[in-house]
Amino acid sequence: MVDVVAYPAILDNSENADGVYTVTFPDVPGAISEGNNIATAMKNGSEALGLMLYDAEEIPVVSNLKEVTKKHPNQTVTLIFADLEDTRRNVKKPVVKKNTTIPGDLAHKAEEAGINFSKTLTEALRQKLS
Repeated sequence: MVDVVAYPAILDNSENADGVYTVTFPDVPGAISEGNNIATAMKNGSEALGLMLYDAEEIPVVSNLKEVTKKHPNQTVTLIFADLEDTRRNVKKPVVKKNTTIPGDLAHKAEEAGINFSKTLTEALRQKLS
């Protein structure tokens, strides 16, 4: 599994207020961000890149920085990195509460055994869906 990635990013302020940069990644189309200056745009771009790729099954091929720069001569083009392991650790996935009905004797035995119902249901669903 890949822990750190770096991709060419395009920082474009041609359609924004002065000093505001939009960040896009040709290789990762969904990773879009912005910032009120180049440093903030790069930081926010790193976060967007990490969020798009931290759980990707396949990591996109990285374009050549010089080729991207040639295609975007009027914008700032630079490499932006993302620490995918750090993103994985910090992403908070939403959880939902579900009520369920099970046989009483089974519930009683599970409670006596100290079984965590939520954990068991989650494991069973993951197994069934894989």
